[in-house]
Amino acid sequence: MDLLAPEDAGSIANSYGGHYLNAMDIEKYSKGPCPVGRGLSKIGDAWSMLILRDAGFGLTRFDQFRASLGIAPNILAKRLKTLTAAGLLEKRSYSERPPREEYLITEAGRDFLPVLQVIGAWGRRHNGEGQLSHLVDAETGEPVDPVVIDRATGGPIGARPLRLVMPTEA
Repeated sequence: MDLLAPEDAGSIANSYGGHYLNAMDIEKYSKGPCPVGRGLSKIGDAWSMLILRDAGFGLTRFDQFRASLGIAPNILAKRLKTLTAAGLLEKRSYSERPPREEYLITEAGRDFLPVLQVIGAWGRRHNGEGQLSHLVDAETGEPVDPVVIDRATGGPIGARPLRLVMPTEA
């Protein structure tokens, strides 16, 4: 991404038709032309990302998420509902008496896991003091170093300048 001079920073918001001038207006982000804004409107917050992380590692039940995260039940229930409505998790009954549900990660949720893994790699690199968990290949046990690459060229994203193309320019 090309770096903008501070005086030009508002030009991105203006190029989106003013969609992002009102900070954190979720309706505008979810319907605007920016795929980052649309994606973040579905994910929501850090709790939601941690729930998806745990779902990616096989947790499915309310009590499992609660124990793993130490999250208040009301917050967890709200985040699970939001992630289910966004299509990142699927709610499925596993017991009729007593009624119990589990939350299974969907294809859209699995597609988000590499994003979380790259965030984790960034966190280890730039906030990595002390003992930290890390990813290893489940078959080989070798450490995994997640990176983001361009599918067409195989080149790493972030190593070269990129330009934002608005829908009206495509």
